[in-house]
Amino acid sequence: MTDPAAPVAVRVHIALLARSETVAAAESLTAGLFCATLATVPGASATLRGGVVVYATDLKTELAGVPAELLDRHGPVSPQTAAALAEGVRARCAATWGVGLTGVAGPEPVDGHGPGRVYLGVADGRRTDVHELDLTGDRGTVRAAAVATAMEALLARLS
Repeated sequence: MTDPAAPVAVRVHIALLARSETVAAAESLTAGLFCATLATVPGASATLRGGVVVYATDLKTELAGVPAELLDRHGPVSPQTAAALAEGVRARCAATWGVGLTGVAGPEPVDGHGPGRVYLGVADGRRTDVHELDLTGDRGTVRAAAVATAMEALLARLS
């Protein structure tokens, strides 16, 4: 299976490099796949600061800085959480850009959200965009599509 995010990861790296900027990611459902995909690009250490896998809800607070009261109010799968993940990881990793991914890969619904519901946050310290995605397919397909979409969203902000 070809990784749909691989070609865009190269473009993200080149765009970040041209701007002397960096990125970090806080990943829930993708469990590090965004960072792993970007790390396949030769020279990625110049643009990828790092990331955190925050699969467990409490780690969203502990590692990514998502306020506990936000999680209590909106839940771990929400646009607010995606924004806070992006903002928190950007600050904690001292990166120019932060990407936050949270959602449900399936096969079962979680907290009233069906499989394929993903929220993606992209933050640069001035503005945070949040995208709501309804993806289809099995767990692997949903996770890969979430990463590909996150790469495209970051690239759009870099353009």
